[in-house]
Amino acid sequence: MTKLWGGRFTKPTNKLVEEYTSSIGFDQKLAVHDIKGSLAHVSMLGECGILSSEEVTTISNGLHTIEKKIAAGEAEFNVADEDIHMNIERMLIEEIGPVGGKLHTGRSRNDQVATDMHLYLKEKTQEFIQQLENVQQALLAQADQHVETIIPGYTHLQRAQPISFAHHLLAYFWMFERDKERLQDSLKRINWSPLGAAALAGTPYPIDRQMTSDALGFDRPYPNSLDAVSDRDFILEFLSISSILITHISRLSEELILWSSQEFDFVELDDAFCTGSSIMPQKKNPDVPELLRGKTGRIYGNLMGLLTLLKGLPLAYNKDMQEDKEGMFDTAETLDGALSLLAPMIETMEVKAHNTRQAVNEDYSNATDIADYLALKGLPFRQAHEIIGQIVLYAINQNKYLLDLSMEEYQKFSPLFEKDIYKKLAPDQVVAARQSEGGTGFEQVKQQLQLAKKALV
Repeated sequence: MTKLWGGRFTKPTNKLVEEYTSSIGFDQKLAVHDIKGSLAHVSMLGECGILSSEEVTTISNGLHTIEKKIAAGEAEFNVADEDIHMNIERMLIEEIGPVGGKLHTGRSRNDQVATDMHLYLKEKTQEFIQQLENVQQALLAQADQHVETIIPGYTHLQRAQPISFAHHLLAYFWMFERDKERLQDSLKRINWSPLGAAALAGTPYPIDRQMTSDALGFDRPYPNSLDAVSDRDFILEFLSISSILITHISRLSEELILWSSQEFDFVELDDAFCTGSSIMPQKKNPDVPELLRGKTGRIYGNLMGLLTLLKGLPLAYNKDMQEDKEGMFDTAETLDGALSLLAPMIETMEVKAHNTRQAVNEDYSNATDIADYLALKGLPFRQAHEIIGQIVLYAINQNKYLLDLSMEEYQKFSPLFEKDIYKKLAPDQVVAARQSEGGTGFEQVKQQLQLAKKALV
């Protein structure tokens, strides 16, 4: 087949070159967006008097026909036509004749592909914002039920202080809220229109870039044609945000894996989100959170790949930039799967409140409250800290917990101890006492829940 750009060439393209340089295997995902951009472009060409109304109608009808064929799976994409733009243009010419060749007036594949990717990422970003809200709703639903469920809070993966389970879940709510805000903010930069920048320098045709920008729902055209066709910041930003988001998903997944182990036994994931072993019939493996954790490296790799790709490119468009799409598509598809699974997995998770309570009763995570107790009685905190360290060591050696020690044993370490120490050390009291703003105290957690619910309105 004759190339649509082949007038200057005297030899056909080497078949290996065709296969190696073709992007149709992956950029056909942009078909709907490509046609949307073409419809806006041809309408503008008509409004500006560059094409006749009859030509605009014929081309527009042809594009709609091709769109239907693609949706029905009836369109055949050809490697010889290289990319989605040339494939659609070829189909259009075959559908309506030579007038289809006028569609490309006043534009280039350089601004065309950039426009397609802006449209694609705009759509995906809006979808991910909604999916993140679904995850947040699932976290809120669990948190609502477990304000007074107490679990050990950890630092260094060592028991530190008892906390409300709702408080722990809400930490992830706010992580995802920041991710959502980053996605929302990125729309400001995704929502620029490259269309009409042409190859790199604009076009001599009297086009109206604001018209196509408005028609496609963009906020503004790029002010600089070189920047318009070579900018991939918006993809880098998406990959960066996605990397932070998948980090948060991975951290939550790690905790779900730990909590569902026999050693912790704090939660049980629904059977629908676990798998078994081919040889060990007793196994219930948390495969979904494990894969969510594992996908993290994939998304990081896509970010690093594009950063590396762009770092040495001169302006404007270079063929290297064909490599910008697969990582973008892969990240979007990976995130879509992750967020789709995360919300129902959290929603159906069973929290074993009895086990989390038992864990808190059988540790020394209330030790800080003894130090606070002595400090409130006038002893300098640093001295109180040393005394409590000695008490904990004594209790460990006696195979006791802090609530098991007698008053006589406490008073061996300080005469400031009185019977009210036992009330202070009760796990519920330890949690309830932390009423500083943003703390794990039950009343503070209830206020935080209300704040979180307002954030989703």
